[in-house]
This record gives sequence, C-alpha cells and structure tokens, in this order.
Amino acid sequence: MSGLFCAGPSGSLPGSPSEGPVTGRIHSFQSMGAVDGPGLRYVIFLQGCPCRCAYCHNPDTWDFSGGNAYAPEEVVRRVVRYRTYLRDGGVTVTGGEPLQQPAFTAELFRQLQAEGFHTALDTSGIGSLEGAKQVLAHTDLVLADVKFLSEKDYRRYCRADFRQVVCFLDLVREKNIPVWVRRVVVPGLNDTPEHIQALVRFLADYPNTRRVELLPFRKLCLEKYQAMGIPFPLADTPEMSEAALKPLRQLLPEGWR
Repeated sequence: MSGLFCAGPSGSLPGSPSEGPVTGRIHSFQSMGAVDGPGLRYVIFLQGCPCRCAYCHNPDTWDFSGGNAYAPEEVVRRVVRYRTYLRDGGVTVTGGEPLQQPAFTAELFRQLQAEGFHTALDTSGIGSLEGAKQVLAHTDLVLADVKFLSEKDYRRYCRADFRQVVCFLDLVREKNIPVWVRRVVVPGLNDTPEHIQALVRFLADYPNTRRVELLPFRKLCLEKYQAMGIPFPLADTPEMSEAALKPLRQLLPEGWR
C-alpha cells in the first residue's frame, strides 16, 4: 500500500508552511505531563484539528481560530523555567494537530533542541508531507496515533484519510525517527484480538517502531461536549475495562509493550 499514492514535497495536502515570521495558535500548556513520551514532559496543546474522531476528548481544540497566538520564542521561555524537572524528559507538542501548524512546530522544535530539550511530536499524521519534513527535521520521537487500518474506518470514525497516515509513517521510517504507536481501544470498534494482530502485522513494515500503547476508551469528555452543545458520538458505548485490555496487550511483541 505505502508509496503508491503519497504526495511529493509539493503535495496538495493541507497545512503547508507559510512565509514570514511564524506564530502558533495554542490551546493550553501542561507543565508536568507523565504520559506523553519518556520522562516528565512539558506538553503544548496546539489549536486546530481537521479530524473529527468519534472518541475525541478535546473537541475544544478543533476550531482553528481558537486559542491564543504565541511566537516560538515565547513558548521556549516558558519551557526553560522547568529545565531541572525535564532533564530526563523533554517537550511534547500535541493538539489539536501539530502538522496543521508545521512552520510553527518546526521552528519551536528547532529552538528547543538548541536549548538541549528532547522533542516529541504527538500526531495523527494528517497534514502535508512538505510541512511534516520540516517538523521531523527537529523531532526526536514521534507519538503516532494509528486509529484504524482501513480507509473506510478512518472516513467513518475520524473523517480523515488513512492514506495520509501511511504516507506520514513512511516518511518517519525514511528518516529513521523512533515511533511510539498509540491506539485508543473502543468496544465494538477495534477491540478484538484480530484488530490487534492486524496492527502488529502492519507495524512489522516499520522497524523504527519502539513501543505500542493500547489505551482504554474513556468518557471523561462528556461534560465538554455537553458544555459545547454538541453530541458525543460514542455516548452509549461502554468504556474499555483494564481487564479486557490486558489480554490484548499480551498480543503485542514483548519489545513493544
């Protein structure tokens, strides 16, 4: 599948970099994240996402006009205050979708690396390959959300293009950047042993995979949806229990757990 449809450096996918001084629209900051890459992380949530994942916990990050504008230098000044705590961790940029603001994310990562910080990109892989190349040039680790393995499911549950995800993963492999793959496991959607075995087979083509995290579906976001006046698509879906998730994790190669 991969390589047959990927857009080149001037591809027409959304989110390509712009000229001139860059700023980024940021939704929020988390100074001490413990689940967003190795060690303690300073986590930056960017504003704006083209996906509409059925289980999204952050619908308040969808709107591209929301959040507040920051220059990369402003964000770096915030991060360096926590240098002592981040010595064994680093900085993770998540979203929203960071690849929709590639010029800002790339410049922010460049400055953070110059300051000695480890950089992690938490992404769905949806964005232009041209922009992704700029970002990956300053990325130490990719946290890739591989939600499903078919175009049909991506369209139905995420309103996104699975082909873009594959093209992005191919690019990360080409650059030999380590990847942690993440998947939210949802009862009735992707929670069978066959789903996990298929994911393992798919990732066998990506030797830069270092870890696979199976995350249980939760509904802590219900209040956000209610406050925003929009329906939560999976309101009637039961949460994924840790007991049901445990045997699925056992299907992963030991080196990826």
